[in-house]
Amino acid sequence: MRTTVAVLIALVSILLISLAHASPLDLSSEVKVLVTYYSATGNTEKLAQGVTDGAKSVPGTVVTLKPVSQVTAEDLFAADAVIVGSPVYWSNMAGEVKTFFDNWQLKFGVFPEFKMKNKVGAAFATGGQVSSGKEVTMLTILAAMLGNQMIVVSGGGAFGASATTEGNSPGIDGQELADAKELGLRVAEVTRMVKLGMRR
Repeated sequence: MRTTVAVLIALVSILLISLAHASPLDLSSEVKVLVTYYSATGNTEKLAQGVTDGAKSVPGTVVTLKPVSQVTAEDLFAADAVIVGSPVYWSNMAGEVKTFFDNWQLKFGVFPEFKMKNKVGAAFATGGQVSSGKEVTMLTILAAMLGNQMIVVSGGGAFGASATTEGNSPGIDGQELADAKELGLRVAEVTRMVKLGMRR
């Protein structure tokens, strides 16, 4: 009996010591991801939902999903990561997405203090055809983030997740949705590593 009690006491002691050294999942350890997009037909919005689902699959991740027109300065500064999506307009991001980035300086006051510095950034895009400029569009989004000294990552593809929405592949298919989820998951994982690393 005494041996059993001694073993139980030892186990409880080990558990308490482990908990004391563990990093509790409190509000300060949450990873906050902002997924924002412009969508005229609903395709980019559907891809954005896939990105959101992927990010939410990582424990401790809180995701805000909003069109670019509804994003506030508070949304931007509260986020640890920002994932931006756009349809392809003439091999570039849509005008509404460009305005969103312009607002970082003109409306939100991000520059010249580089208030987005060291936040994680990523991109996704939809285009009608296979060679319609999706990679160029994602690169222009990532370039805007790099100009703000953000840490850009990819996932679901070389530059981010993308989808072909016309011709033989109308809408968003299962593989494209899986790529979007992969992007969201990777951003959440990398953001957690960056955030925890900065605390040390």
